[in-house]
Amino acid sequence: MSKWKWMMSAGAAAMMLAACGGGEEEAETNSGGSSEGETYKIGVTQIVEHPSLDNAYEGFKKGLEEAGVSAEFDEQIAQGDQNNNQTIAQNFVADGVDLIFANSTPSATAALNATKDIPIVFTSVTDAVAAGLVKDTEAPGGNVTGTVDLHPEAISNTVKFMAEEFDGKNVGVIYNAGEQNSVAQAEQLEAVLTENGLKMAPVTVSTSSEVKQAAESLIGKVDMFYIFTDNTVVSALESVIQVANDEDLPLFVGEKDSVARGGFAAYGFDYEDIGKEAGKMAAQILKGEAEAGELPVLPPQDLKLVINETAAAEMGIEIKEEWKQDAEIVK
Repeated sequence: MSKWKWMMSAGAAAMMLAACGGGEEEAETNSGGSSEGETYKIGVTQIVEHPSLDNAYEGFKKGLEEAGVSAEFDEQIAQGDQNNNQTIAQNFVADGVDLIFANSTPSATAALNATKDIPIVFTSVTDAVAAGLVKDTEAPGGNVTGTVDLHPEAISNTVKFMAEEFDGKNVGVIYNAGEQNSVAQAEQLEAVLTENGLKMAPVTVSTSSEVKQAAESLIGKVDMFYIFTDNTVVSALESVIQVANDEDLPLFVGEKDSVARGGFAAYGFDYEDIGKEAGKMAAQILKGEAEAGELPVLPPQDLKLVINETAAAEMGIEIKEEWKQDAEIVK
């Protein structure tokens, strides 16, 4: 029996004891859904390894720690393979983990396909409704909730900056059409680019090994790159950075971690922050303070323009003084 099911049974038993005149001490011990000193088993499923997802996982652990929750983690990486995703989730269910932390849209989808009983908390998901994870972000229902990695204004702010501050109309975009979060972003991006008089030049890939060739195929066809939070492409971001540097093409990215790796600029946030919020949600669930489906899905709370000074030099971009007034400049 999983600890989660044991908690439910123990809570029911405590209520019966209290009703029959059992001591207040017994009821109080179990009223929070766990006894003091409880260590929970959490299955961690992640589609690939790259800094953004890794930072989200670190944030998740910090969120639990700050909430006073002790946990053992079984971390599994799917290496970008959807079949691995499903196997990982099914193994967690068989092992009877207390909660599944799903770090990416494919990971969360596989977890939800595997169980409707074990609580699931996700992060690094772009559109939880479009992905079929929840019907309503305010009232998710079922056994799942979490945090998303797309601020409502991130794409529009980035495109506005591109259109107002840079010459050229053609924007190279590389993404995996097999990732629902990427399809949603690509559709939104194309609409915003059109509104701002720019044109999207898309190339799709299936694996990270295809990213460099995809970037090279856009040489001579685009004036800049925009790589949003696509797990496949971000895991091979250095390939795009190399092409952007060699060709003096500005490389806009979807979050701060990719700026730190060598992207020129992003209206971004810290993945550790959305991971930490997810950890706080998990703590509430494990303590018995709330059901997963009762907790609203949360977006990133902070959005800031971040510019990499070293990357700008590599791409032949002069940083304007007025940019410095609004942006965080990193090297």
